[in-house]
Amino acid sequence: MSVAALDAVEVDYPRRGRALGPFSLKLAPGEIVALVGPSGCGKSTAMRLLAGLERPTRGEAARAAGRGETAVVFQAPTLAPWLSARANAALPLELAGVQRDEAARRADVALSRVGLAGAETARPAQLSGGMAMRVSLARALVTGPKLLLLDEPFAALDEITRRALADDVLALWAASRPAIVFVTHNVEEAVYMASRVVVMTPGPGRTACEIAIGAPLPRPPGFRTTADFRARAEEVSRALAEAGAR
Repeated sequence: MSVAALDAVEVDYPRRGRALGPFSLKLAPGEIVALVGPSGCGKSTAMRLLAGLERPTRGEAARAAGRGETAVVFQAPTLAPWLSARANAALPLELAGVQRDEAARRADVALSRVGLAGAETARPAQLSGGMAMRVSLARALVTGPKLLLLDEPFAALDEITRRALADDVLALWAASRPAIVFVTHNVEEAVYMASRVVVMTPGPGRTACEIAIGAPLPRPPGFRTTADFRARAEEVSRALAEAGAR
């Protein structure tokens, strides 16, 4: 059984030509998959197909997750600047018809889960970049999704904040076990967070190889310093170089 699947999908754009494919991906319940590849290979296009925001030109895109069970976190937090952190996190629930008081209560729980208890009334302009991304994560998690899609969510953040948020995402995953697909250009981030890394070729992106990361999730303390982590990171880096040379 898969939560989502792309079967030999291809995406063509007017004037730009082929952006992706043929590309296939099957995602099991609770699995964490990282997509890595050069800029322009179609990683974000694959994410939009999985989210249902776009249809393939050819091939099939399918999701087992029902309405409200897929959540997307983009590179920019995309928060409504006039709303508080609580109101931003509650927005998906209110759009789904949940009563405002109940939506606010569940939003507060989600904000607490991402370490923002006490910041419920703050507006985006009052938040750091890392805090704004945590609000975006809370908004994605508030509906209890079965499929969570992360499109370079940490790209604009400093290294310390990136690492802290990576651990936060894995802790949140451990609590509810959604399937996760995330796009990143950071090889070490991919190896740290994923159970499987899919290396893509230059555009139009195809699968160059898949590399399994056998360490337990969430990662044990000090995992980044282990020989296994370094070996897997080097393996992904070599695969990226070889894919680019083809």
